[in-house]
Amino acid sequence: MPQPIALGLIGFGIMGERLLRAAMEHATESVTPVAVWDPAPEAAARLAAVAPGVPMLASAEAVIAACDCLYVAAPPAAHIPLAEAAFAAGRAVFLEKPLATDLGLARDFVARAEASGARAAVNFPMASSPAVAQLAQWQAALAPAALEIEVGFATWPRGWQQGAVGWLGRRAEGGFTREVVSHFLFLTRRRLGPLVLQEASVTYPAGDGDGAETAIRARLTAGGVPVTLLGGVGTTAKDDHNTWTLNGAIRLRDWSFAEKLGADAAWAQAPDAQPNEKMRPLVLRGQLAGVAAMTRGEPHHLATLREALEVQEVVEAILAA
Repeated sequence: MPQPIALGLIGFGIMGERLLRAAMEHATESVTPVAVWDPAPEAAARLAAVAPGVPMLASAEAVIAACDCLYVAAPPAAHIPLAEAAFAAGRAVFLEKPLATDLGLARDFVARAEASGARAAVNFPMASSPAVAQLAQWQAALAPAALEIEVGFATWPRGWQQGAVGWLGRRAEGGFTREVVSHFLFLTRRRLGPLVLQEASVTYPAGDGDGAETAIRARLTAGGVPVTLLGGVGTTAKDDHNTWTLNGAIRLRDWSFAEKLGADAAWAQAPDAQPNEKMRPLVLRGQLAGVAAMTRGEPHHLATLREALEVQEVVEAILAA
């Protein structure tokens, strides 16, 4: 069995901590966390509490030098500079989305990475979701005719993200379309085919010229299948509520529940359905297995840079509507 790859992490916010915990608790056969860097003073204390054996190094460069693969969980503006520094050092890269805050930069980055054969993938966890695998089995008996995507939030950023409101709540890098809708667009691209935006509208908060969007509406096609997309803040009492519904017959609900419409017109969960907080470790274990394969230059199931760029193209077109 291959040895675990050495994983470095840059950015130790919520996502960085989640991935580190998953690496230590559920994916030791795939990865070994070796170093972290985050410029926030409180990050070192949190790392010491979570993983006292993993050092907080003095710089991003030091983490890159220490690892086989760099996981980038910093805010979006830092994604490309950090990824290119890792590529230059011969490292693989596992990126959070979006690729960049500027589409032109993202396009150029993907073209360079593809031309050079760089080892890279993007963290769209639905690539490893058991619930999505169940949907794929059910979909085999359907001829896709229509898809509806709906996302809603009590507030934005969500309650557990308030520590990142400085960028998640702003128009330049944040907003729920980039942060959440992108996952469902990736799922749609994987299950149905290439995305084409037909029309969109977006609402921004009145009196706040830099505030993130509060509502979106869009019509798309995915592999020729009509798609309707709705999203809004203040539309649910839940922190986060979402549905991805194909043909009105099968759906993914709240990230992790695969459900099928029964003859009684009631939604029935898959036998192994679990809430997202219980499903997440299984999903991240699958993601990290993909990270190890990608780092070794082996075939993997993770989202490619090209897929992430296609998703970002649609996201930014919606936000510019």
